[in-house]
Amino acid sequence: MTTMRTATERQGGTAGVTVTTALLAGPALMAGYGVVRLVGRAVGDYGPGVWWTLAHLLFLAAVVAFVPVFRGLRALAGVSGGRRVAVGTAAWAGLVGAAAVAVQAAIDLVVGFVAADEQAMGELFGRVQDVPGVVPLVYTVVPMLFWFGLLGLVTLLAFFRRDLVRAWAPVAVLAGTVLMAVSLDLLPAGALCIGLALFPVRRGLSD
Repeated sequence: MTTMRTATERQGGTAGVTVTTALLAGPALMAGYGVVRLVGRAVGDYGPGVWWTLAHLLFLAAVVAFVPVFRGLRALAGVSGGRRVAVGTAAWAGLVGAAAVAVQAAIDLVVGFVAADEQAMGELFGRVQDVPGVVPLVYTVVPMLFWFGLLGLVTLLAFFRRDLVRAWAPVAVLAGTVLMAVSLDLLPAGALCIGLALFPVRRGLSD
């Protein structure tokens, strides 16, 4: 078991509070997005309006909350050499993916504000996605780096920081990612899986 304490753990204070808060807030906000989305669809009003806006504000907030998660997990690794490169690569992949997902959420919010109805939303999304490069950069390829980065980072820390990241955590992150990929209706369940994977890290930092 790794016994060394990284700079992030030693300094505590604002940085430590930010990371521990983000470890809880990120999955919670993601789950909130999924729940609001389900409610909006259930009442038949998930188009331009309150439910769409609230859901995507939660979505954007969740993505922003994962920024300190990626940075904090990278700092907590406490490794050097090739291991440090691997951890840094995973963290930066996640951050780049988070930026792409944040842009996607921002586009969703703007379209929701501008469009008068669902048909207009579809037309606006079509115009945006017709711009060369937008689909792979914002909707398909680059956003996947968020999930690959998170899974890679948690997997590496499950080996390097067994005192903070449990051996089953990568499986939980993978399960959560797969659930969300299968259906957006499973977002709350997927976010719960990721929250369970990250919770021991938060508890370990609080000890």
